[in-house]
Amino acid sequence: MSNQAISLLTVAERERSILKNVYIWMTFALAATGIVAYLVSVNPVLIRLIISNNFVFFGLFAVEIILVLVLSGRITKMSVSAAVLCFAAYSVLNGVTMSLIFLVYTASSIATVFFITAGTFAGMSVYAVTTKRDLAGMGNFLIMGLWGLVIASLVNFFLKSGFIDWICSIAGVGIFVGLTAYDTQLIKKWSGGAADNEQARVRLSILGALHLYLDFINLFLSLLRLLGKRRR
Repeated sequence: MSNQAISLLTVAERERSILKNVYIWMTFALAATGIVAYLVSVNPVLIRLIISNNFVFFGLFAVEIILVLVLSGRITKMSVSAAVLCFAAYSVLNGVTMSLIFLVYTASSIATVFFITAGTFAGMSVYAVTTKRDLAGMGNFLIMGLWGLVIASLVNFFLKSGFIDWICSIAGVGIFVGLTAYDTQLIKKWSGGAADNEQARVRLSILGALHLYLDFINLFLSLLRLLGKRRR
């Protein structure tokens, strides 16, 4: 076997290994979020604390944003244990805030939308890994769409327009379906050029898991707003 063939084989093995670890970390984070969300939702004291105290409610969101920014911007300089701790903390805190969906939607519709999200996510991930098409070109459009969605959602926080919320939900589905494919292919490219160092690979796996976790959660919430059955 030639040196070039060996090199290509090594890159392919590294890609598969890191992608597998990315999905393992993402599954861990989703499981932690789901368990925490349910446990908090059935605890009246915690629910009352979150709903009735604006400092707690917005404080949780602020800490989540800080954790995402720290992981995204400084993970290469963090120890593996610190990166794992930050990712785990973010998953748990997100579970606390997402517990409120159990007060708005029925458990059966939440479960149904979760499986729809999982199927859509899996399909886009498989497409991104197997396609020969370079999806990098649509990345800028998706990011611009994401910023537009964030701005529209913030404006509607004050307007409370059902129509704008409906439009944002539809746009969110399209944007996060696209981002799932784009981020999956991006992680695959990162994996091919990753350093042959165990700690570097773990940090890269956690960063990739964070990207896909965010895509999954936001796709789920967008679909839930469209398809979820509200409690009476």
